[in-house]
Amino acid sequence: MAIVCGAQVMVQIGAYFWPALLPGMMQRWALSNTEAGWITAIFYAAYMLAVPVLVTLTDRIDPKRVYLFGVGCSALGHLLFGAFADGFWSAMAARALTGLGWAGTYMTGLKLLADQVEPKMMSRAVTGHAASIGISGAISFLCGDLIASFAGWRAAFLFAGASAAIAWLTVALVAPGRAPPAASASTGQSLFDFRPVLRNRSAMAYALAYCVHTLEMNALRGWAVAFLAFVATQTMTGPDVLSPTVVVTVLALAGTVASVVGNETAIRFGRRRLIGAAMGLSIVVALVLGLVGSMSYGAAVALILFYGVVVWLDSSSLTAGAAGTAEPSRRGATLAIHSMLGYAGGFVGPLLVGWILDLGGGMSPASWGWAFFAVALSMAAALAIFVAIRPRELEGDRGRQEPQAQASR
Repeated sequence: MAIVCGAQVMVQIGAYFWPALLPGMMQRWALSNTEAGWITAIFYAAYMLAVPVLVTLTDRIDPKRVYLFGVGCSALGHLLFGAFADGFWSAMAARALTGLGWAGTYMTGLKLLADQVEPKMMSRAVTGHAASIGISGAISFLCGDLIASFAGWRAAFLFAGASAAIAWLTVALVAPGRAPPAASASTGQSLFDFRPVLRNRSAMAYALAYCVHTLEMNALRGWAVAFLAFVATQTMTGPDVLSPTVVVTVLALAGTVASVVGNETAIRFGRRRLIGAAMGLSIVVALVLGLVGSMSYGAAVALILFYGVVVWLDSSSLTAGAAGTAEPSRRGATLAIHSMLGYAGGFVGPLLVGWILDLGGGMSPASWGWAFFAVALSMAAALAIFVAIRPRELEGDRGRQEPQAQASR
């Protein structure tokens, strides 16, 4: 657990250098909002395309081998960005390679844990894994801004590449390898036959909710710095201590805590209840942020921080739900579909915001309002689907469970 979580921190530390430096990079390369959104979103698009293959392979081969491939791609992507990126297309290519690397790292790291922990500990193992990623992701914003301030933006991405390289060496030399059980290779079913996963209504309900959850999360994480910078300029406010990057760092740290607290609450009171409440509350906060967030920098900061807590509240619960209701022999394939759908949302979110901003004539209070309204509308649709399917609770959750769900288990 310590090895995997420590490696995830070192790989993830550079993941959000791009959104942290987004306002300055848009000026430096004369990028439109849509182009900036593409550079942010391509990370998730590459992840989405690669993850079904890479994570599903862990049902047949040692997850450590796939993990090392992913970390290597992440390190190379960051290094190429820092050394050679000089505009839209080169930045896109380097970010895509980094996204490919994360596809072989994030859920693969979770699979390393899921294969070895007891079922009743699955939820907390997922939460610990998510917390390590959340903390490093939070620090990523502030770390990228500080390194760029002192040594330039290229040094920031070179640092991210070196950190991922250290993670590769750590896992290669220290982490134990473990081949999947022989039974997984002798089921008589094709490795990439995802039909049994898609027929698992409970796991798919968590996965579909995770899709829009990640859309919302990455729309917020990808554009929060730019939004706060816009509000500061619009209201002629000097963000001294609470600069946009500091605010987003605090947001991600608070979100990580909220994810852990949310999972423990789900264990005690019921996973469906917690997820439904978090999704409903996020719709309300997104609408309020769109209506009044541009009027005051202080109000924008408060709303962004509260929004982050709400968005992250059900993050671990959704992934734990998918992993815990998956067939054990198809857990890798289930996590692959879950993650693919999640990062499909992660791809759409930043791109959707950038497109709406350009459609509205650029950054303005009205265009930001429409962007947050679109995110809220997406979450409302996801909540309706989740409520209609009513997925199962997990073993060990203490919330009320429907008799039909108990019988099916």
